[in-house]
Formats: sequence, structure tokens, C-alpha cells
Amino acid sequence: MFIAYCCVLIAACLPYCWAVIAKTSAPGYNNKDPRGWIARQDNYRVRNAYNAHLNAFEAFPAFAAAVLMAQFAQVTPQHVAWLALAFVGLRVLHGIFYIASIPLLRSLCWLGGFVCVLTLMVLAAANVGG
Repeated sequence: MFIAYCCVLIAACLPYCWAVIAKTSAPGYNNKDPRGWIARQDNYRVRNAYNAHLNAFEAFPAFAAAVLMAQFAQVTPQHVAWLALAFVGLRVLHGIFYIASIPLLRSLCWLGGFVCVLTLMVLAAANVGG
């Protein structure tokens, strides 16, 4: 479970990576009013990095819960590790494609990450219920 827990840690930090990119992608960042500053930006990279930041926060709770469910249900650690690695890889790509404005690939990565979470949860339910 070490690998899966490391993936949870990486997924927890990922929103902050996108936030740093958003805040450094245009001059004049104002920490007194960060949301107002973001709202006034017309640079698509700033907006997209900020949106990737928000989306990473949205995806994290379900992923963390799925990993913990899988551990509790004693799902094979190798399956959990592979799914956790896939989730993190897809979420990194999701952010990259978000910032680069490639919506089809961004959406496919989002879907892939969602499937990883669902698979972890289904495996956990199957192990406990079976």
C-alpha cells in the first residue's frame, strides 16, 4: 500500500501545483485578492490552470476514499497500486491538457481517472460483500 499512499499524497498536492502555475502565468498577482485577480485575467493559461486547480480539489476526496476503501477491504495491493498510479498519471495529464486547452484529451483523462476511482470502489465492495 506504500505506492497507493504515495499516490494519495501526490494527488493531495496536485491542486497546489496548478495554483502555482496559475499565479505565475501572468504578471501582477495580488495575494490580497487572489480570486478577484483570477477573475480579471484574460490569459487563458491562467484561467485554465486555475480551473485545473479547482478540478484537482474536486477529484481528490473520492480518490482518497477509494484507496482507503480498497485497503480496508483488503483488495490486492498490486491492483490498488496500479489503479492509484494510473489515477495520478491521468490527473497530471488532465492538468497539462487543461492548461494547453486540449479539451478532448483533457476529458478523456478525466474519464480515465474517474474509472480508476470507480474500479477501486467496486473492487472494495466486491471484497467486502463477497
